Amino acid sequence: MDLKKIILRKLYRHRIIGGKHTAIENLTKSLPKHIVGDAKEAVDELIKERLILTKSTSYGLQVSLNPEKIDEISKIVEG
Repeated sequence: MDLKKIILRKLYRHRIIGGKHTAIENLTKSLPKHIVGDAKEAVDELIKERLILTKSTSYGLQVSLNPEKIDEISKIVEG
């Protein structure tokens, strides 16, 4: 399965959209250790595609799904 789809599905399933956010490390917790690096690269690509938004906080970088692209994201996750 595609890492981008896994990451988007996890955020979508937990309804981490817009104002609700989580750390990038939480997205890679359930993955095998040998693909965590690839998953972080996939997160970077999703940020560049504007499917994931970033938020800087005092305790680190946080991410959430872009509410403006939720229709596109739901097609990816469910398709």
